[in-house]
Amino acid sequence: MNSNNGSKSCLLNRAELDAALNVFKAENPDVLQLAHDNLFSDVAILITSAHMEQMREVIAAVEKIVVLPAWQQAVLGGQAEKFTPLNKGVFFGYDFHLNTEGAHLIEINTNAGGAILSNLFQQSQQNVTLPGTSPVMDKLTEVFIQMFQHEWALQRGQTPLRTIAIVDESPAAQYFYPEFILARKLFESTGYKVFIADPGEFENQQDGLYLQGLKIDLIYNRLTDFSLQNFPALLAAYQHDQVVLTPNPYLYALYADKRNLTLLTDAEKLRQMGVDAASIAVLQAGVPETLLIEVRDEQSWWKERKEWFFKPATGYGGKGSYRGDKLTQRVMGEIVKGGYVAQRKAMPGEVMVNIAGAVPAAFKFDVRCYVYAGQVQLVIARLYQGQTTNFRTPGGGFALVRLDS
Repeated sequence: MNSNNGSKSCLLNRAELDAALNVFKAENPDVLQLAHDNLFSDVAILITSAHMEQMREVIAAVEKIVVLPAWQQAVLGGQAEKFTPLNKGVFFGYDFHLNTEGAHLIEINTNAGGAILSNLFQQSQQNVTLPGTSPVMDKLTEVFIQMFQHEWALQRGQTPLRTIAIVDESPAAQYFYPEFILARKLFESTGYKVFIADPGEFENQQDGLYLQGLKIDLIYNRLTDFSLQNFPALLAAYQHDQVVLTPNPYLYALYADKRNLTLLTDAEKLRQMGVDAASIAVLQAGVPETLLIEVRDEQSWWKERKEWFFKPATGYGGKGSYRGDKLTQRVMGEIVKGGYVAQRKAMPGEVMVNIAGAVPAAFKFDVRCYVYAGQVQLVIARLYQGQTTNFRTPGGGFALVRLDS
């Protein structure tokens, strides 16, 4: 099926996916149902090798820049933390829109969900003949385990890792709760004591952070309060290096605050930071121009609104984001009060999807690269209709990515 960006789609084997999802049935049948509904698409997306190469180049350029002292001074300023963690942060999500003009980095997430579920999805199709090649690393389950072990070792050296907590607010109510269950099974298979917990369940003691009477060594952090200001027990333990937190507020500030995109697209500021010309060229081609909302007045933004996408600087999951051509003057008036960035529109990819009992429908998609320490581990697409990804559209959800050879 052809699309507007050269990408294509192909059908998967749904029965194989359903069999893989039986991992949830014994523990909680409702979770199995949740895992089915609009979470996985029945199609795989074929992208070009050129798009994949450009995404890798953009990721490499960003990773090279964030270690520069000038970058860290620019994004942290006088608020640099007294405690600077050594760990790298698991499951960074570099999200791209692909079109005829190339691959365009839309945002970076430092607590990107979906990698473990996507690995299960990928494994379910291993015996299915699909066109193209896979951009997924081999033995990905082992790679994920080693990643968490490396996070621990960076901060604690040879000290044994014993207890892990997977943390989010009201975790059983989260849409991605099935992934928390998979993560727990993953860690337990390696011999760790594992909890899925709400941040309010923790208790600070003199020697560390405790849950149900056990000292917690490492937290897999799925919270969307990136600063932890609403969770004083976790924040105190993190700031006093009493728990290894991955990802953490320091990494969010370095990578994921959307105001950072204004620096990544400002060639002159990058030159002043000492960024090399080749990296600047990669970013100019691969990251849409992004501006702080405060640099223009309301009238100017309203006049040019159709060329821009407006996002909360510290938002997540598309919440509070608006396509300029969909804006009302009332909403624009709220946006220009501050706290937003404007990103020049880079259209997402689009494919036609056949849905049972309905005529073929056009779906937009973005492509997420899951990255650890600069290395791309897994690539997945997210199909949707509407303004942003939502996992609410029948036929949409995570879609496997193949490289069209």
